[in-house]
Amino acid sequence: MFSRRKSEMVDPAEALPGRSAAAFALPERHEVLGTPLVTDQVPDGLEVAEFGLGCFWGAEEIFWQVPGVWSTSVGYSGGTSPHPTYEEVCSGRTGHTEAVRIVFDPEQVSYADLVKQFFVVHDPTQGMRQGNDVGTQYRSAIYFHSPEQEQTARELTKVYGDEIARRGYGEITTEIAPAGAYYYAEPHHQQYLHKVPHGYRCHANTGIPFPA
Repeated sequence: MFSRRKSEMVDPAEALPGRSAAAFALPERHEVLGTPLVTDQVPDGLEVAEFGLGCFWGAEEIFWQVPGVWSTSVGYSGGTSPHPTYEEVCSGRTGHTEAVRIVFDPEQVSYADLVKQFFVVHDPTQGMRQGNDVGTQYRSAIYFHSPEQEQTARELTKVYGDEIARRGYGEITTEIAPAGAYYYAEPHHQQYLHKVPHGYRCHANTGIPFPA
């Protein structure tokens, strides 16, 4: 029963109340890249991508290694409760998914290439889970920041969906929605796998490359 409820989206009217502000301070700098961690104000010429693809520790590690990525952080997106805690998100009662926010230079790496990477490093057909991690907070999601990003996300979802269907997989369950409020996760979650190199990584994926 508990697992089933965690796999169902909470009714916004029944979501936890959250709080008016975060209960913690964040470090100024990214542990790996040395750039600002909080990127509410993005430098001219840079853009933002936002994905949910399971446990955000491993997701962030993948993207901070991509050339052209200026900064990354982990947080909570797509939910109702303002400024949730990790424990509240894991309860399934805030509506959020664990997310990675990526600030990138589009002259060095395109949004399309980030979306392609997103698809091949997780399994977008699993619904409210990734591997053994079960719950709405592990759902696959793309939160777009412009009409151009939405168009790219939807086009590439169809391309990859057709490819994996041809190989016997089910339909892609990735949520594609406008980016709303993004709440930064607690400091110890930021760049977690840099601090704990042998920490947990969930990289459930189809093993199918994005078609050329």
